[in-house]
Amino acid sequence: MEYSSIVLGGGCFWCVEAIFSNIQGVIEVSPGYSGGKTDKATYKQVCTGTTDHAEVVKIVFNPVLIDIVDLFSVFFSTHDPTTINRQGGDIGTQYKSVIFYNSEHQKQKAELSLLAASQSGEFSGEIVTEVTELVEFFPAEGVHKNYYSKNREEGYCRVVIRPKLTKFRKEFNHLLRSL
Repeated sequence: MEYSSIVLGGGCFWCVEAIFSNIQGVIEVSPGYSGGKTDKATYKQVCTGTTDHAEVVKIVFNPVLIDIVDLFSVFFSTHDPTTINRQGGDIGTQYKSVIFYNSEHQKQKAELSLLAASQSGEFSGEIVTEVTELVEFFPAEGVHKNYYSKNREEGYCRVVIRPKLTKFRKEFNHLLRSL
């Protein structure tokens, strides 16, 4: 079986990783950085806002078990794609809404999904999600991998991530992996 991958940025990568790790057909979710002007990236550098890298996750998935369009539906519904460089209280270029595609097929599906989200009536503002070709993905430091599952009781996890997960599980119950 050949797996596919897509890189998505929807704010803090801890939130995005926690959500996509729950989807059937998703094999692995890796936090990292992409889209910037530096040839390497670290959390400390990216947090300065000077690298233009976004916090992203690389999602490896089985396209037989989960369609990329479903992944895009989850993506648009679990963050605010109408704010530039911001998700809630997280502000900076590292929190932009972005889809990094790695094939023409992914680009077309991303653009169609963006159009569908724009026409859905779900959002009061204009969607500002960027759709751009993936040049390079820099894996985040190990401390960021599975952050939510390791730190569920920390303040950010309880106040920001947990409510997003609850909303996601309710709205996308049909996509949840079996326990």
